[in-house]
Amino acid sequence: MYRLYSYFRSSAAYRVRIALELKGIPYEIVPVNLLQGEQKRETHKARHPAGLVPVLEVTTADGHTQRFTQSLAIIEYLDEIHPTPPLLPADPFARAQVRALAQLVACEIHPVNNLRVLNYLTGTLGVDEANKLAWYRHWIAEGLAALEAMVTAAENPGGPFAWGDSPTLADCCIVPQLFNARRFECDLTPYPRLTAIEAACQKLPAFQKAAPATQPDAR
Repeated sequence: MYRLYSYFRSSAAYRVRIALELKGIPYEIVPVNLLQGEQKRETHKARHPAGLVPVLEVTTADGHTQRFTQSLAIIEYLDEIHPTPPLLPADPFARAQVRALAQLVACEIHPVNNLRVLNYLTGTLGVDEANKLAWYRHWIAEGLAALEAMVTAAENPGGPFAWGDSPTLADCCIVPQLFNARRFECDLTPYPRLTAIEAACQKLPAFQKAAPATQPDAR
């Protein structure tokens, strides 16, 4: 049994939902309302000491429960346990490139625009809404420009997805990041390859089922 502690608009949880759907793994969603601070409660911090989502709980047939945190680690675990369809290429060079694309999103773009960072800017540092949006859009533009260059580089095989003809770990990260960028009204016209990748992904039922609007806690 798979149980995912998730928030519908969390891009990190969104990544994992995409992976679960691509793999065809049945799972239960347990909503954690980030706006109401449920992630800070001791019950949740017992699952994830950092007080974040997602958390994946896996209960085996004998009743033993394992917990996994950090979206990329969770997705790579799922890829090892359920290898079909693969989310990482078999070729070592291609595998490293896909990981680099995913990590650019998860380690460089997303952290500085995370909800807790934005809340610190406005709540503790007193940054007004206009400057908060300027912060967000600056880091999105920096990150997406680099990502666009990487998906259009000569060594990228092309295809409808971020790396070739099937979705990978990179696509699991790109689609949620563009969703968040649109929420903050970022200009995505400078990134035609990224938006084409997003459009190809959104045609697939797995991405449609994982979308924020389809989640039980969507509001």
